[in-house]
Amino acid sequence: MAARVVVNVPATAKRGEVIEIRTLAGHEMETGFRRTDRGVLIPRDIITRFVCTYNGVEVFSADLHPAMAANPLISFTTIATESGTLEFKWTGDNGYSATQSAAINVT
Repeated sequence: MAARVVVNVPATAKRGEVIEIRTLAGHEMETGFRRTDRGVLIPRDIITRFVCTYNGVEVFSADLHPAMAANPLISFTTIATESGTLEFKWTGDNGYSATQSAAINVT
């Protein structure tokens, strides 16, 4: 499955400024509790983990569970400390993996 991910990170920030980061991963998120019209259980297929690193240091992570909505939107804040790269990684069931990165210039 080709993962569709979107990240929204400010291109620039002042040192010490609190910045908001928003991410969205395109995924249907099947809970594993639903059945087909023939009564067959649909296997679970969810994103189970999200991690964001800022210049290699983890600044946010989340474990996701079957109650999470499809195409999960995750929003969080961190402090702009230095120019660099934010790396985002989503992993899940059935080998799901998606990554994205964004640069930020801190003045």
